[in-house]
Amino acid sequence: MWLTAVHAADSKQARDISVLDLRGISSFADFFVIATGGNARQIQTISDEVEAQLKKRGERPNSVEGYTHADWILMDYGDYVVHVFSEKARSYYDLERLWRDAKRVPLDSQRQMETPKPAKK
Repeated sequence: MWLTAVHAADSKQARDISVLDLRGISSFADFFVIATGGNARQIQTISDEVEAQLKKRGERPNSVEGYTHADWILMDYGDYVVHVFSEKARSYYDLERLWRDAKRVPLDSQRQMETPKPAKK
């Protein structure tokens, strides 16, 4: 289901989307989806789209934090957590450094498998 969150964030022009595989190093989540928005409204829009797309698949967050301030929105889906940051907050909290033992999931290969290829002209 985290891949749905990635596609939803990408559809709203989230930047620097990354996924950390926390299996084996964390007991509270298996994956982090991390994305950056350009301003508070875009961060909320990304969060709204992630929630809407996951809701279509029957997934609802256990909790959502930070929506009003929109500097860092955290959406807890149990097995995975979606983080949507401002550039400043992402740099400050630096989850990729904090969880440097986590494996990065290569998204390009996932996107190629899931995204339809444009028709040849």
